[in-house]
Amino acid sequence: MERNLQIPWQEDCYMDLKSSSPKSVTRNKMEDVGWLRKHQKMLQRCISGPLLVDVVNHMKKQHQLSAEGVGLIQGTGCLEDKVHTLVDLLYVSDPQGSALREYLQCSHPQVYNLVVLYESVVQHQKDALLQVVREGNKSLTEQAANHTTDPALLLVEGVSDLQQREHDLIQVLVNRGAGPLRGRPLTLDRLLASLTRVSIAPRVTLTVGVSGSGKSRLVGQFVHLWTLGKIYPELNLVYPVACWELSNFERLSVEKLLRLKAPHENTDLILSSSVCKVLLIFDGLEELRSPLDFSEAPVTSDPRRELLISDLITNIVRGNLLPHATLWLLSRPVVGAKVPAGLVDRVTEVPPFSRTHIQEYLANTLKNTSEQVWAHLSSQKPLLLLCSVPGICHIVTTTLSRLVGVDSEDIPLPRTLTEVYAHYCWPQLSSTDVPNESIRKQIATLGRLAFYSLLRQRSTFSEPEFRTYGADVLPPAPGTLGHRVLRCTRRWFSDYVCWRFVHSSVQEFLAALFYYTASRRGMFDLFSESSVSWPRIGFQSHYRAALQKRDNAANASLDLFMRFLSGLLSPATGMLLGGALGVGREEQVTQRTVVTTLLRNAVVGSGGEVVSMHSVATVTCLAEVQQGEWLRSVEEDLIGCRLRGKLKAGVCAVLAYLLQVSDACANETQLSNCLDATSLKRLLPQLLYCSKLRMENNEFKDDAMELLGSLLSAKDCRIQCLSLADSSISSKGVKPLSRSLLVNRTLTILDLHGNNIGTRGAKTLAEALKMNQVITSLNTVLTEYMLIFLQYTSGCDIGVYYLSVSSNQLGNQGALFLAQALVVNHTLCTLSLQSNSVSDKGMKALTQALRSNRGLTSLNLRENSIGVEGAKAIAQALQENNTLREFDLTANLLHDEGVTAIAEAVKVNRALTSLHLQWNFMKGGAAKALSQSLHSNTSIQLLDLQENALGDDGVVSLAGALKVNSSLVALYLQGVSAGNLGAVALADALRVNQTLHTLDLRGNSIGMGGAKALSVALKTNRSLRSLNLQENTLGMDGAIFIATALRGNHQLTYINLQGNGIGESGAKVVSDAIRADAMECVVDI
Repeated sequence: MERNLQIPWQEDCYMDLKSSSPKSVTRNKMEDVGWLRKHQKMLQRCISGPLLVDVVNHMKKQHQLSAEGVGLIQGTGCLEDKVHTLVDLLYVSDPQGSALREYLQCSHPQVYNLVVLYESVVQHQKDALLQVVREGNKSLTEQAANHTTDPALLLVEGVSDLQQREHDLIQVLVNRGAGPLRGRPLTLDRLLASLTRVSIAPRVTLTVGVSGSGKSRLVGQFVHLWTLGKIYPELNLVYPVACWELSNFERLSVEKLLRLKAPHENTDLILSSSVCKVLLIFDGLEELRSPLDFSEAPVTSDPRRELLISDLITNIVRGNLLPHATLWLLSRPVVGAKVPAGLVDRVTEVPPFSRTHIQEYLANTLKNTSEQVWAHLSSQKPLLLLCSVPGICHIVTTTLSRLVGVDSEDIPLPRTLTEVYAHYCWPQLSSTDVPNESIRKQIATLGRLAFYSLLRQRSTFSEPEFRTYGADVLPPAPGTLGHRVLRCTRRWFSDYVCWRFVHSSVQEFLAALFYYTASRRGMFDLFSESSVSWPRIGFQSHYRAALQKRDNAANASLDLFMRFLSGLLSPATGMLLGGALGVGREEQVTQRTVVTTLLRNAVVGSGGEVVSMHSVATVTCLAEVQQGEWLRSVEEDLIGCRLRGKLKAGVCAVLAYLLQVSDACANETQLSNCLDATSLKRLLPQLLYCSKLRMENNEFKDDAMELLGSLLSAKDCRIQCLSLADSSISSKGVKPLSRSLLVNRTLTILDLHGNNIGTRGAKTLAEALKMNQVITSLNTVLTEYMLIFLQYTSGCDIGVYYLSVSSNQLGNQGALFLAQALVVNHTLCTLSLQSNSVSDKGMKALTQALRSNRGLTSLNLRENSIGVEGAKAIAQALQENNTLREFDLTANLLHDEGVTAIAEAVKVNRALTSLHLQWNFMKGGAAKALSQSLHSNTSIQLLDLQENALGDDGVVSLAGALKVNSSLVALYLQGVSAGNLGAVALADALRVNQTLHTLDLRGNSIGMGGAKALSVALKTNRSLRSLNLQENTLGMDGAIFIATALRGNHQLTYINLQGNGIGESGAKVVSDAIRADAMECVVDI
């Protein structure tokens, strides 16, 4: 064979290119690739640096490697490449790697077994997991097939204070159904990965979510995608552990845990190996029999030592056991907070349903009734907020959908959570035939199980536990309560199953129902299942005991139970369940009166203290009983700003509840002119969760400002917009506010105008703003310190974008200082200098800055003293500036000469879109200059010339411009002395103009002739949407002309005809025209 047909391979070894056909070579390789090639990847993964040295030395002694081969291995880069080179060299002489196999088997049996058994063990594990996932949730198969990178989680900084201490649904209500404020979307394929080039992948990841948020579903989705190889192929094994599975064990060692969770032979080889990447998933930490306690748990690194389950998990999290394993912990927030932050590398949160998600869910699952269900939810905000939890959303929406489908006026849609759950558990309540005995028996069995399991904080149950309480035979028969409210859950690697309620709220509802029925005849404390207790006779005594138990419960664990217990006494729920429970109407009224009194006394009794979540939960109970007179009274005072002097006793607690659920607080919380230091202190914890807060005109003294400073400094603060205008804040009072800005990361808009912070206060504020990276809008006094701050933020990516210093008597000197700041500052976008006595001198300095400034887009110079010279300076600046979009020069002294200069600049300026020149003593000459500019300008969209004596000549000139201009959208000509000639000219222009949307002709004298001309134009014009003809002496005939135009024009959506002496007959003509052909047009007559 010729040498040119050979490829050199390690000195004198050659591969013959013609010795066999490509097909036969491929076939042979497929049949026997050799042991080395088959296990090459595992060899590269398992052979460590020291082991590689031993292997190379041994192979050299066995003459399997030459000196050149050793040198080639040593000269290769990373460890993995060195092993790859070793395999290549050994493969040449011995594809089966006999020498290497023998050496590893004798000297390093653990490594050998890992290499040999890895593939079979991993595949066995994947097959087992895949089967469990598919059997447990068949919809996951379709999800995996259509896998996308939509965010499944939110990356957060940690568990908030609210999450650490409150019931899940209290958290939902307080947060208004919204997720964490600063959460970053995170997909499952990034959950365990490093997020930056310099960071490392997390060892411990904690995911928190309220009950019903879908944590276990996420685990199933993750496992399914991994078994299919769609995410984290570098993970060798994934072991999910549902913590309820461990409840049958008092103690376990790591060794037994792994054997329990990995029953397949030889799996422990991979789990105990430091070279394999293993993920342990602990789902549902709250379901452990004993709580996590990282301070008292014994420390051990012995894998054979048996510990309490909670202590075992604690040592795994600390890294004392299985230090090389990656952990994913999932739990409700209260339990997740018990894991020390220093041990958690990444915290994520399951995002709630947004309103868009709820609507999409309704559209996909309730296609025929989705609109009616959404309309009802929108009118019942407490229910809508709770629907942000997917598990509750399913219960509420399916119940409402079924009731909507009944189509009976005798069955009103439920307004409270208790009504919803009553209908959900017993759909037959909506019919006339209600089996009372069956319902009572179900409450006595499942209700009893739910109540005493709730006290023990248990949510999963075995079949023996069901039999203990006399519950139905499992699985429950279709149509029974158990079939509706229970679901079966099986272990990951065995056939053992447990039962749980479809959602924890269903358990709490049934628990409350059992307590209610038992308390009517119970003689002893029902909270003691078997122990001896003091006698309690009568419903009132038992309800009071439940209130006391609720107040003493850890983490507000009985708040929802108490809400349901109270809701059972509402009139609507009484109508539903009264007959089934054997409770007469008179007894219901008596119980309702007792409960209302107890709840109200509990609210009023806490009035002198800070309003706690317990107090708000008590008000929620009042709302659930539907005794809302007090709540409606406070809400009316809130809307009407009549709370001054009333924020005492329990009113603050009611107000705190309204902050969560009232539509009046949905977009903005209005607490102006009603707060003092005492009431502010009471409301402080509840104000944390408002996003837009107006607390103007409250005369805050220094002590109140200290409270506000602490509010803005809190970790859980969600306030984004805060107005403290006209609140008598002094320079001393602004200090705590400034300190809070150093740490606050949510506030973006701050309004402090009309206070007395002075120069010293402004200096303190400016120094704080230098460090603050969030505030973008500021309304305050302007001093040299604020100007220094504006200069400081020049060239930065952060800084104030909006600054209002209106009515500060800035003068020309202040304008000069401000101009110096604008030369270098390019982050400020909007500047308001209204009413600051700026004249031509100050304007020249500002316009000089505008020539070089490239950040300002909106400038308000209303009500200053800018004259002709200032206007000429403005004109020069506008010829060079290409960033200013909105310019307001209302109420200055520009006159015709000044406006003419500005008009010349508008001819060449292509950035300005809005120009306000109202009240500037203009006449027809200035209007002619502006009209000439509009012939060539293509950027101006709004032109305001109100209250200038333009006359018919000026209006005619502007009308001529409208015939050719295609950019102007709004033209304001109120009070410009326009008459019939001006109106006729405008009408002629409207016949050809197709861009003007708004025309304001208030306070002119166009008369009947002008109205007639406009009516003819409106029949052909298809762009005008708003026409204001108020006070134009149209008379009766003018009204008839306009009515005729309305019949022919369907684009007009608003017209104002007030003050035209139309009379009743004219008003009737216009009204008839609207009803006939212009239903969408709003007419003010």
